[in-house]
Formats: sequence, C-alpha cells, structure tokens
Amino acid sequence: MTKRTIIKLFIILVLSTLSFTGFMLKLPRVFSHCDKELHFLFYFCAAFTLNYLIDKKTIGKHILIAYVLFMCGLFIEVAQEFSNHFFERRIHGNFDIEDIIYNFRGLLTFTVVWFAYRIWKNSCR
Repeated sequence: MTKRTIIKLFIILVLSTLSFTGFMLKLPRVFSHCDKELHFLFYFCAAFTLNYLIDKKTIGKHILIAYVLFMCGLFIEVAQEFSNHFFERRIHGNFDIEDIIYNFRGLLTFTVVWFAYRIWKNSCR
C-alpha cells in the first residue's frame, strides 16, 4: 500500500468515527430546528468527500459509495433507537424515517451534480 492510500484510509477512518459518534449524540438545541437540512448537507458532503478521496471517475465506485453511505445512515438510525432502549434513557432521538429520506436526498442530489459534472467534463474534451 502506498503512503497516499494509507493517508486516505486514515482520513476516512477518522471522519467515519467522528460521524458515527456525532450522529449518536443529541443535537444542541440551537440546531434542532434544522435537523433535516443537516442530514441532507452531511450526506451530500460525505458523498463528495468519499468520491474525491476514493475515485473521481468510476460510476460503479460512485454507486457503491452512495450505497454504503445510505446503509450507514440506516444503521445509525437503528442504533439510535437501540441505544435508547439499551441505556434506558434517551441519548439521541428515536428512529426517524424522515432522517433517512433526507440522507437519501443528499446522496441523490450529489449524484445528480456528480453525473452532470462528469457529462460536462467529457463534453469539453
């Protein structure tokens, strides 16, 4: 493995750990009014970051990244619900299908932007 690959994997590991931890904690009240928008923005930015770090060109890898991010979002929602029962107190919110919808919207919007960029870039050649 090259040094560059190790650095990319380290960045992905750190960001993933921070993300999972952040999503398991309750949002400060100042952000509670824009929870759905934050889900959208986070997944848009996560898709951008991972596509930039892993692969900028391959459709298959782009789809795999979107799928993995979507499944991670689903896992986080289930983990939030489980943690509320496991710890017998509310650490975060409950399972919220709207969060999953906004996660998906963020991924879908990035995918549209990504494909539009790829088409534009290929047409400029």
